[in-house]
Amino acid sequence: MNVRKPLPPLRQAPLTAADWQACLALDRASVGGLWSPSQWDTELADLRRPGVGLWRGANLVAMACGWLVLDELHITLVAVTPGQRGQGLGARVLEALLEIARGQGAQHATLEVAPGNSAAVALYRRCGFRDAGLRRGYYRNGDDALIQWLRLSPVKDA
Repeated sequence: MNVRKPLPPLRQAPLTAADWQACLALDRASVGGLWSPSQWDTELADLRRPGVGLWRGANLVAMACGWLVLDELHITLVAVTPGQRGQGLGARVLEALLEIARGQGAQHATLEVAPGNSAAVALYRRCGFRDAGLRRGYYRNGDDALIQWLRLSPVKDA
């Protein structure tokens, strides 16, 4: 009889400098290595660059990162382990990142995405992002980047 062990529950937590190796591994597995180890070190050490991770046990399975510049959150990365895609994990970390940004005074959020990345474009549109423009030849491979924008509502008082 083939009995599957239940998966450990998901744990959401802010990303910290101690998480750089897990971030690097997920970065490489999901998007082919956007940042180097030193770039991850810088990213995770800066308080104006919030990040949120979803962990299953000791494994980072999803993350979202951004840069806060004045009243704007510029989303730099949303990544999900390839074997865990299609389960809403990207939306979960993205929404958590947006909530952190709201709490730090962000009024809107922006991001760039390859128009051919239909899963990512659909995720961002489901989360309320709207197309704002196109950067021609933005990516290293010459692909264009679809610029998307979202107005963030203020944090509700408890």
